[in-house]
Amino acid sequence: MVNYYYINCQESRFLMDYIIFIILAYLLGSIPFALVVGKIGFNKDIRQHGSGNLGATNAFRVLGVKAGIIVTLADILKGTLATLLPIFAAFIYDVEVSRLIVGIFAVIGHTYPIFARFKGGKAVATSGGVVLGLNPLLFAIILLTFLITLYITKYVSLTSMVTGVISTIISFFFKDYLLFALILVLTLFIIIRHRENIKRIVNKEEPKITWM
Repeated sequence: MVNYYYINCQESRFLMDYIIFIILAYLLGSIPFALVVGKIGFNKDIRQHGSGNLGATNAFRVLGVKAGIIVTLADILKGTLATLLPIFAAFIYDVEVSRLIVGIFAVIGHTYPIFARFKGGKAVATSGGVVLGLNPLLFAIILLTFLITLYITKYVSLTSMVTGVISTIISFFFKDYLLFALILVLTLFIIIRHRENIKRIVNKEEPKITWM
């Protein structure tokens, strides 16, 4: 009887931990830094300019390079911080949750932010931040791949999708199959989110960057 009660308590605590960290990660991911930087620094609602997207690419396009860099870094750090939340909490009490699952909810928050009527960015930077929190070496490879591809193509959307595919292939050789599965899912998600960009690329209507 005592053992049964103990097991139930452990399961309840395990479930509660997941609920708490998932909510925190989602709320963290929901912070629309592109909107915040646009309104505070430029008195602009970025949703009414450019593509209307609350992501780093539109921030570069509408607000300029410096603001775009700030938004990119902030969006990356959202994903990274989400994966680190269980580590921080472990200094206070024993935590047994998957940092990978927690990170996914930061990506969901960025894409469907409660603070911006559930219309957010396309999850590229925040997905990268999740990878940074889980495997910094893989993130460095992904970042290098992104920059090289962007320099060659000048298309941020195409670069994001190509980087996702290459990252999926590379992550397989790290032999962390949960991480591989995560990157595969995120890559598919990013490609789906770029459906309209794919059409514009095919029709040669997709704008290219001019700052690289």
